[in-house]
Amino acid sequence: MAWRILSREGETWHVHPTAERRANQAMWQLVLAFRRKGSEGARRSFWASVPLEASSKSSLFLQADKLSDEDLREVLSRHLA
Repeated sequence: MAWRILSREGETWHVHPTAERRANQAMWQLVLAFRRKGSEGARRSFWASVPLEASSKSSLFLQADKLSDEDLREVLSRHLA
């Protein structure tokens, strides 16, 4: 199940959040998975880092919940440009 569903230029994108912590780093960083849903196998997906960090996953996901759909569309547009 998608966390958020966005529409852009007639395409539907499912967005899934995840937390990433790199080696020797104390903070968790938000990474979003974007997956385009289409017909006949026209799938496309990518990962995008978002400038949100927190000391715990739960704090990070609380911050992610505050992102608006417009914020997510901006990340999507930047990646597709």
